[in-house]
Amino acid sequence: MTSASPASQLHWEFEGQPQSCLWRSENGSPAPKKVVLADDRMSADTAYRLACEGTALLWQGDYHQARQMLQALGRRMERKAVRKNTKTAATTATTVSTTDITLSFHQHRQAQAQRARILGMVLVPVTAELSVPLRRAPEVRLALEQAGATTGNAFALSLRELLGIIGAYEWRRNGVDIPALGGKIHPYYGVFSPIRGEYVDLVAKARLPVMDLAFDIGVGSGVLSAVLAKRGVQKIIATDQDPRALACAAENLHNLGLATQVELLQTDLFPPGKAGLIVCNPPWLPAKPSSAIEYAVYDPDSRMLRGFLAGVAAHLTAQGEAWLIMSDLAEHLGLRKPDEFWGWIEAAGLKVAGKMDIKPRHGKSVDVSDPLHAARAKEVTSLWRLTLQ
Repeated sequence: MTSASPASQLHWEFEGQPQSCLWRSENGSPAPKKVVLADDRMSADTAYRLACEGTALLWQGDYHQARQMLQALGRRMERKAVRKNTKTAATTATTVSTTDITLSFHQHRQAQAQRARILGMVLVPVTAELSVPLRRAPEVRLALEQAGATTGNAFALSLRELLGIIGAYEWRRNGVDIPALGGKIHPYYGVFSPIRGEYVDLVAKARLPVMDLAFDIGVGSGVLSAVLAKRGVQKIIATDQDPRALACAAENLHNLGLATQVELLQTDLFPPGKAGLIVCNPPWLPAKPSSAIEYAVYDPDSRMLRGFLAGVAAHLTAQGEAWLIMSDLAEHLGLRKPDEFWGWIEAAGLKVAGKMDIKPRHGKSVDVSDPLHAARAKEVTSLWRLTLQ
């Protein structure tokens, strides 16, 4: 978890005496400036008003009642959102302009940020031994340790973040079935989980141009390196900037019996040398992430996408292929113009040798109540086969 600095402190009063503890936030959220103690005697309306005003509620009562309070705050926000979005939800994909859907995207992101801020105001204490000292609280030490927390200092964090850490721990423990591997990937907290399997299916089915050496740019959980190794590629050099992603990939590859075929390297984008196959699944949306996990989805100013395309020519062998796996959702949302993407390909000295498409299978693609449904209904995920001009 994010290390605490001297300024990362919570301050409140108890029986007229000043109290304080460390503040922890994996998402980098600043410590709330105002904190009051709360338990089940506080009404949801009062809690909602305080949270909207920026006052955090450090819970002192029953753990399950804290969860119920969080749900009550969420319901109040949802009622407001439903009233606001009724007209938008009824609009069909054929009547929404690009300008409308782009505005809807930014409004949706703002609403998400507002929701996260308000729900993040319900806090829970954590002891120096990584336990939650509330009635009926679950055992959280292993989940917190796997998210990077260490024993030695008591702290507080948002209940919403703690629930996310617990959920990620369950994902890591149970794993995600990957049919192309005949096994599971166990994602770490903060590492993108391969639950959207369509991009994995594309890599599993595309014709391999070489079998000796491939680069996997942005390895994440290691799923694409594992698929390439399973298909018989003799050596894969996989890169990532995030030490947690590299550790996650190393464990997954070891568990799948594929570790000897994959070399992991901490670097930005490309390793030294050239390969006959370079694979990259960059974040798909050119927008600013609001948390660590969102870096797998949001790529500010398309930095990774542009950096990948610009660097391919220097690292691809003459007859090799670069596989770029990405969704066209950004174009449907009006966040990137199609001619921009083609311009980057041409400027990089590349050409498109072929393309494989697949429709998303996730629930949001068919959810007509989603404010972004007009764009999601058109989304296609593609594997672009790029070669040197």
